Amino acid sequence: MIDDGAPHDPNTAPMAMNIARRPSPSRNTLARRGASPGLTGMIFGAVSQHWPEYAMEAFGLGLFMVSACAFGVLFEHPHSPVRQALPNPAARRILMGGAMGLTAIANTYSPWGQRSGAHLNPSITWTFFRLGKVEPWDAVFYCVAQFVGAVSGVFLARVVLMGLPAHPAVEYVATKPGPNGTGVAFAGELIISFLLMSIVLRVSNTASLARFTGLFAGVLVAVYISVEAPLSGMSMNPARTLGSALAANAWDSLWIYFTAPPLGMLLAGEVYLRFRGRRNVFCAKLHHDNTKRCIFRCNYRELGA
Repeated sequence: MIDDGAPHDPNTAPMAMNIARRPSPSRNTLARRGASPGLTGMIFGAVSQHWPEYAMEAFGLGLFMVSACAFGVLFEHPHSPVRQALPNPAARRILMGGAMGLTAIANTYSPWGQRSGAHLNPSITWTFFRLGKVEPWDAVFYCVAQFVGAVSGVFLARVVLMGLPAHPAVEYVATKPGPNGTGVAFAGELIISFLLMSIVLRVSNTASLARFTGLFAGVLVAVYISVEAPLSGMSMNPARTLGSALAANAWDSLWIYFTAPPLGMLLAGEVYLRFRGRRNVFCAKLHHDNTKRCIFRCNYRELGA
């Protein structure tokens, strides 16, 4: 059931929400029913049923990248009045962190973020897949959409901002290791990714805090950009890094951002499993307290029951 923005009948909404949040049949379920969809059928089924969520993931990360480039120009371009008024790079990083943290929060609580779950990051999607909350083909197409969204967002920003993000002072907000080298950058990305995913899992699976998951994540993004960015450039997101790298032709040390964030988040997932167990992962959405449909293996209604 696709949410069309129409008002919900209070007498039928609970039943509709329950149907909407029922996950798509898995391969084992189809097998028990005597069906054999085959690879092509499974791919077509995933795309035909869940393409709106894939598109929303692409749109959300694309919007994030447009925002990153716009604020990058505002705070770092030499001709920007803000850059001229604030010569202190630490002060500009704090402002950039606040801007991007608010962008992340807005994405999470937006209509598209509420529906897709606002992963906007392959590392988050694959961690929830590992935790048993995301169907395999949904994980694949979420990641494809995230990469497409990141690349499209940067190139859209270049057009809208008339090439200003290409200036060397901005360089399409590319994520690069700081002066301490690749080892420090790798460690920084690993640690911040581990901490972000650990907090997301803890907060989103606590009944009294679940609705604030997006706020926690956004505040962490703001703090990381303000404090950690000089070490690694602060990515946590392979798709976000590729979007900037492709436009800036900045391929040095790309391996860091394709390995450290997924490793850090998957490690956080493993730690959560060891201490809390798989049954205490209720859904893969960052914000679930809404009426939007859920395509994941969802048992959010059991949270706090």
